[in-house]
Amino acid sequence: HVQLVESGGGSVQTGGSLKLACVGSGFIFSTYCMVWFRQAPGQERVGVARIHRHGSTTYAHSVQGRFTISRDNAKNTLYLQMDSLKPEDSAVYYCAADPSCLAGLDYGLGLYEYWGQGTQVTVS
Repeated sequence: HVQLVESGGGSVQTGGSLKLACVGSGFIFSTYCMVWFRQAPGQERVGVARIHRHGSTTYAHSVQGRFTISRDNAKNTLYLQMDSLKPEDSAVYYCAADPSCLAGLDYGLGLYEYWGQGTQVTVS
């Protein structure tokens, strides 16, 4: 069956780094556009970074220059390298898969077919 499993979250001090991973199974990972979302307590889920099936990337303004999204299709794995972390980056981070590649960071949420269970990132 289909799974997206995130890992790599944890607690880090301001200015530190973390690298998240999301492993997909049960679908053709390389054909999907992939996105990292995050959700802080009491707030809406927001898109952070997107990578097209062909490799082009898009970032939310709040993380531009600090986060890097990448993918390794041979390993069915999506990554998010997070540097210069700030307390406002604290949230549960989710990966999501869009087969149409029509959804963006802040629209078309219904097009994301698969979601992971999330991994907690805490910056203090």
